[in-house]
Amino acid sequence: MLWLLATAPLGAQDAAHAATADSAAHDHARSWRVGAQAIAMATRMAPAYRGETYVEGYVTQPALMAHWNTLRGRLALTGTLNLEALTLRGGELNGGISGEGFVDRRHPHTFAHELVASSTVSAGGWRASLTAGKGVVAFGTDDPMSRPFAKFPANHHLAQILERWVAVGGVRHRWAMLEGTLFNGDEPTGPWSWPTAGNFGDSWAARATLLPAPGVELSASTARVSSPEQPTGGGLDQRKQSVAARVAPAGASGSSVRYLLVEYARTDDLADGRRVFRYESVLAEAMAAVRRLELAARWEQTSRPEEERLADPFRSPRPHSDLNVIGITRWQIATVHASTSVALGRYARARPFLEAAWLHARPLVRAAVFVPATFYGDDRQWSLSLGVRLDAGALHARMGRYGVAADPAHTAP
Repeated sequence: MLWLLATAPLGAQDAAHAATADSAAHDHARSWRVGAQAIAMATRMAPAYRGETYVEGYVTQPALMAHWNTLRGRLALTGTLNLEALTLRGGELNGGISGEGFVDRRHPHTFAHELVASSTVSAGGWRASLTAGKGVVAFGTDDPMSRPFAKFPANHHLAQILERWVAVGGVRHRWAMLEGTLFNGDEPTGPWSWPTAGNFGDSWAARATLLPAPGVELSASTARVSSPEQPTGGGLDQRKQSVAARVAPAGASGSSVRYLLVEYARTDDLADGRRVFRYESVLAEAMAAVRRLELAARWEQTSRPEEERLADPFRSPRPHSDLNVIGITRWQIATVHASTSVALGRYARARPFLEAAWLHARPLVRAAVFVPATFYGDDRQWSLSLGVRLDAGALHARMGRYGVAADPAHTAP
């Protein structure tokens, strides 16, 4: 439901997909597609820690992508190799985000980001699919790599479940679709790690999607995740909910809205089936094209747990004690993004961009040990990022959509 993957920010992606979606057969006729992307970026955060301003540079979201269709579209193989283990070893400065032992820095994703096989059959107006491998759980909204912003939203670990062993079943009829996933609950322990095979099937998720009009999606998801922070089990479980509405009209031109997303996500930490912590997020983002410019804006309000930090103030113990929460912080973040596109030959593009964000953090519990204004030096921060997104070939339009959910008529009505 969001947009930034390399083929282009949402606007250009939707335009490209709208062109090819005129004949869905084109997607099935092309037996294979490959692409590559990377973002070279500098970020300034003020203040980042104890009143100090940090300025850092990265190559972020470097990825190689491939998709292969065979048997007249009945079998598809999808792969994404993420190289952030080489370029983001210390994480990417990203205020408000947390997960997998990183705080206010986005953790590098695993090398094998997704490697899945999907089989799809059709009969009497119905379509059904089965997907298996390592990939994205059918829950919530799209992987933020396929959205218009360079920085991930703070609700990343509330609104998506990535990089697990998955078995995804899907069925679709006309304007309705239902997906169910069995997966392993434990999160990756590092960028080179693989999911724990013995945990496969300890967690589940379901997502229902309505497609009432071309380019319009309404979805609701629920998931039960077993001990995500403790691969050996015994940690707090999670119950997750998500509702979202996405609009991406095909064939938009001139000064028009290309994409709109509104979502609500909630995660409850459970001990013996009883809720001990709750984290919530409301997010809205949109993108419009104005001549050669693509302009995007995002607003979110997201709460996150605060844990003890290591000597590195941007890291927390991993795995950590589930009851080691020393506060809950509510983040309000407003982000604006502007980019343009420059062709580099027939198959490659460069997209210079400027992205700015205003962040406000405040504790939600009075007895919190973690006080944002003390830790950062202020309860308000500014982030400014300048860079260029490079991509070549054909990239995944909506990462994490498999089988019936990857139907051309669904991705680009």
